[in-house]
Amino acid sequence: MKAKPQPLEPGDFYFNEQGLMVFTAQYHQRRGFCCQSGCKHCPFGFRKTDPSSPASGSKNGPENG
Repeated sequence: MKAKPQPLEPGDFYFNEQGLMVFTAQYHQRRGFCCQSGCKHCPFGFRKTDPSSPASGSKNGPENG
């Protein structure tokens, strides 16, 4: 069963220079899990390794940089 999206609160997002909505770490932490999409403000340590492939990535802990 798919989880229901969290209602947005002040500070959950901003619009970048291209007009795209960018979620902040505040929103991701409240959501409580990593979507593994390589989000700019991911508080869970997920980083894309190949920018051309949204499915590729790695879980890097703070100790791994």
